[in-house]
Amino acid sequence: MEEPQEISSTDDSCVDDIVIEKYLVESKEPASHVQLACGVQHCAFPLDGNQLCIWNTEDPSHQRLILRGHQQPITAVVFGNTANPLLICSASQDCVIMWKLDECREKVLEGLTPRGTVMRTLLGKVLCLRFCPDDRVVAACAGNKILVLDVESLSTSAELEGHRGPVTAAEFCAWRARVLVSVSEDRSFKVWDHRLGSLIYSSSVLTASPLLSLFIDEDSRQLVTGSADGQLWIFSLGESHHYRCVTHVDLKKKTESFSTRRVESQLCSLPEESQLPSTDGLERGGEIEVELPVLSLAPCALSLVPSSERGFVSSENASCLWIGSSAGLFILNLANFELEAVLRYKDFRNLSIQVAGSCAVMGKTGNHMAFCLLTSLFGSQVAVLEIRLACLVRSLPRPNVGKDLSVLPRSGVLPTSPLYFALVEEKSTKPASQKQSAVRSVVKDQPLVFHSRVRSSGYTSAPHVTMFLPKTNIKNNGKRSSKCKNNYKCKEYPSESPLPTRLSKQLAVASDPTAVCCLQFSDDGRRLACGLANHLSLVFDADLSGKPAVFSGHDGAVSTVCWSHDGRWLLSTSQDGTLRVWSARRTELALCLGEGMFPRPVQSAQFYYIDAFILSSSGPEFQLLKYHVDTCKDDLRRYKQKSRCKAMFSLRMTDAVEMTSFSAVNDFYSYIVLTAGRNRTLEVFDLNVGRSAALIAGAHSRPVHQICQNKGSSFTSQQSQVYNLFATTAVGDGMRLWDLRTLRCERRFEGHPSRGYPCRIAFSPCGRYVACGAEDRHLATATLDGKLQLFLAE
Repeated sequence: MEEPQEISSTDDSCVDDIVIEKYLVESKEPASHVQLACGVQHCAFPLDGNQLCIWNTEDPSHQRLILRGHQQPITAVVFGNTANPLLICSASQDCVIMWKLDECREKVLEGLTPRGTVMRTLLGKVLCLRFCPDDRVVAACAGNKILVLDVESLSTSAELEGHRGPVTAAEFCAWRARVLVSVSEDRSFKVWDHRLGSLIYSSSVLTASPLLSLFIDEDSRQLVTGSADGQLWIFSLGESHHYRCVTHVDLKKKTESFSTRRVESQLCSLPEESQLPSTDGLERGGEIEVELPVLSLAPCALSLVPSSERGFVSSENASCLWIGSSAGLFILNLANFELEAVLRYKDFRNLSIQVAGSCAVMGKTGNHMAFCLLTSLFGSQVAVLEIRLACLVRSLPRPNVGKDLSVLPRSGVLPTSPLYFALVEEKSTKPASQKQSAVRSVVKDQPLVFHSRVRSSGYTSAPHVTMFLPKTNIKNNGKRSSKCKNNYKCKEYPSESPLPTRLSKQLAVASDPTAVCCLQFSDDGRRLACGLANHLSLVFDADLSGKPAVFSGHDGAVSTVCWSHDGRWLLSTSQDGTLRVWSARRTELALCLGEGMFPRPVQSAQFYYIDAFILSSSGPEFQLLKYHVDTCKDDLRRYKQKSRCKAMFSLRMTDAVEMTSFSAVNDFYSYIVLTAGRNRTLEVFDLNVGRSAALIAGAHSRPVHQICQNKGSSFTSQQSQVYNLFATTAVGDGMRLWDLRTLRCERRFEGHPSRGYPCRIAFSPCGRYVACGAEDRHLATATLDGKLQLFLAE
């Protein structure tokens, strides 16, 4: 046995202390493709073929413990889950032996030979062993079968058969004691009831290569399995989810994306280049292995690292996963399915093992450390590595972009801002009535003359009698009946309200099947506007009762509807390339903008800056429009439009790509405008400075068709930092949740089918939920066949 080796350091840089080789031993026989065991305090591995070597990670001064009892080479080792007594199980082709570690150590101190308990003999080659959470049974994967062995009675409680290839890994479900999940070289996974010995679920073939590893995350209740070609498949184990596939991760592509982020990020302060682990192989791309087999999966305690150290890691409470491969170790964030860290063995030249044949990681440790047990693929070396998570995370780049961005303004409007010029111009422009009154005020010292009739007190006049009261169809200034008011009072929105899951009402918007293209509730929650493919816009009461108000005039399908903050105006855009502003009270057209106003047809528009402006997108740019809607009624000049609009400012996306979506907050003052381009990028514009503030490349695998911000509601309050969250969605690529402060994807939501049609998304007023459409119609408020569906809470 060699002495523990450490990575040499020429400096005090923490980067050189990321990995320390604590233990290295030469075995007489190679131990590649063997299940290794790495526990909280001990590491166990085969030594010289049929000997079991146990090393204490907390006190390396303890002599290594050698356990003998197998005649054939050991193929699998596993620790128990309980600390007292600590069990360890080993398997070879001749037998399966269970050891009580404390008793074995006492026997060695007394000078006696420790003996284990033989649980089963002549099982063949066992590729995997796994204890149940309470250590009462152990599952042995031998060939195509899984044998469930009882620890107390030393009997076989169940034999699970059904795989068509050797079973490579198995895991017990922590919250469902009866459930056992297994993966096999037949490229599928199966879910068993090991107490009844029955099959619960069998998956289809997932990939072209054998499945090698398996992990069950108790926090998210998800199953993660890895294959020999570097593919990860994640399935939901929820009660009603029917083992649906959440996402698929290509480890090679994620590694390339991680290296790209490192190259593009700008560091505030970098150590010398020679002090950082070399990433030339990642950055060049030519030296990246064609396949990165997923040898092992283990939980990663990255959340234990202090928040001050996690500059590049996205979420404090997100579950992370260690991925052990032949080329290195990876940390995968299970919230956004992105790599948080990459540690390649060959980047540390003083490591004895550069290519691993087997790997085991123990992630739940204190002192912000993890231990990794490796065996060489081509040699007979076995090494124990100590990984310091704080140093590893601290060595990663900390991006500057996004740290000063916020949806909530942190300062006043700058004098150079386009918002400032527009507001100053509005204040300086006086109406004609005000100008005339100013001219009249110049004339002084004139006799007082009444130009209007003074109303008499009426004491001497005869009383007026109402002879006739006409009936009109005019609503009372747009006011609603008391019945409607009682149903939708402006009361506080409960932050812990249940989800609306009960279908309350379904309504057809037209006699013929007509697609509903867009929906939006008014800010007071009393009215619902929808745009149809038959060129009409409809406004319903929130409970879908009564006859809707009809807005007609577009020559194409209505693509956008948007309420003003005060609820007086309704904005709509259409595929005919026009933008129209309607009076929501009188259902009349108040403003129409067409081809002469924009270089290209309008794609989308909305009110902005609490109704002070209109934002519109056309082609690669968006325009800031200052508008005025004439509200006076003159029957003699009613055909002369007095409403006007003026383009104040415009900005183009980087590389002048076509804009596919944009979003801005109108409920409160905000300078931020979020845009998405045809080249799959997201770009953040700050209108207070009038320029682009940040660019996110490769936001989705396809162009983003909607950006949805958490805008909150006047009926509830949220924490200020929550307003910086926004969601994006793309066809076939699910939904992603972003944080404007870090410009990173914090969560990914997949599993809902959206492969051909751009289904839209929406935040709940409390900011706790995000709803999305799906092609399987599991959640829908508007459908392509023209049906409106209203869901209420139970």
